[in-house]
Amino acid sequence: MRIKEFITTIPIKKVTLSDIVSFEKTPINLLIAGVTLLFLVLFAVGITTYILHGHHAYNVTKEHPWGLLIAVYIFFVVSSTGLCIVGSLGDVFGFKDYMMISKRAIFGSIITIVSGFAVIAFEIGHPITMVIYNILTPGFTSAIWWMGTLYGLYMTFMIIEFVFLLKHDMKMAKIFGLTGLLVGLAAHSNLGGVFGFLNARTISNGVFYPMYFILTAFITGIFLSFIMYGFKYRLKFDEKATLLLTNLAKIQGLLIAILMFFVTWKMLTDVYGGMPNRAEVTRHIFSSATFWAEVFFAMVIPLFIILKSAGKNIVGMFWGSLIGMVGIFFMRYNLVHDTQLKPLQMLKTSEYQLVPTWIEYFPSVTEVMISLGGLGLCLFLYYMGTKLFNLDE
Repeated sequence: MRIKEFITTIPIKKVTLSDIVSFEKTPINLLIAGVTLLFLVLFAVGITTYILHGHHAYNVTKEHPWGLLIAVYIFFVVSSTGLCIVGSLGDVFGFKDYMMISKRAIFGSIITIVSGFAVIAFEIGHPITMVIYNILTPGFTSAIWWMGTLYGLYMTFMIIEFVFLLKHDMKMAKIFGLTGLLVGLAAHSNLGGVFGFLNARTISNGVFYPMYFILTAFITGIFLSFIMYGFKYRLKFDEKATLLLTNLAKIQGLLIAILMFFVTWKMLTDVYGGMPNRAEVTRHIFSSATFWAEVFFAMVIPLFIILKSAGKNIVGMFWGSLIGMVGIFFMRYNLVHDTQLKPLQMLKTSEYQLVPTWIEYFPSVTEVMISLGGLGLCLFLYYMGTKLFNLDE
């Protein structure tokens, strides 16, 4: 009975169909609504194609088994962890200037991980079977098993924290928020470990990615915070929002500088000494346009905007964050693709296989449709959240 009472007392606005379709018909709003609807239609078409043809609808191969959907899944769960970190600054750590973003950021963390799960469900093959055997036959030595389990727990804690935030029960919100944050950080560093444990792929093997994932998650969360508040205030920020975003911009400048430092040394150590399967892959990455898109869009341009105004150009940071999220996508795509650039060789190359060349991959139309559908689902869920819940302080 207490559980039923707890659920029925969640403050949810009564929304009708006319409320859902009623919004200010500005050109930008109509464009976003049209794009969201288009992406959802593409999602349905992509899912249908996958159901009819299975993995043959994708351009993945046994040489390149991880494709666009894996990259998009990582993009969404990184965004979720980053928003969780930003949301925790207020309700978990008690920084009053950040309290106003707690509910919005935590809700954002929920819908981004739901969108990530929606995309990866059509990459796994048998998601329902996976859930069943994830419980019946746990693989404690598998990083991917821990990733799925921890992210499931993380999403649960985030939902409970969000409910307590809606109920203004800050004591319980802090407890579940701290628990969810710790589990989320564990899940996210473990996701980095999925790449770090690849002994056969020396380009990614090591301790770099578990730490790198946490750092880039925080950066992504701040980018998304600027985007959410930019649309909320229509770039006309009040004093409180200006203070919040200025502080976040200064933090962002430090984080991006650290990221550039990390990536520089990662690349230098990869090239140094000419280690087989690592140095030549890194040199090949340097010739990739997507790598330089990641560098300039996610790092150089946002950092330049922050440094030029000492973090006070909030409008500029909104546009810089939009550009930054494009760079973050390339960052996730490069992470997945670059890991598989170098084909694995058998011992007797002349007898068993031809001299290996770089593995080429480009996503299929079905992969693109499902990926865009994940973005459409995220936008739609966020819009519904603004209608159903009070996301302000």
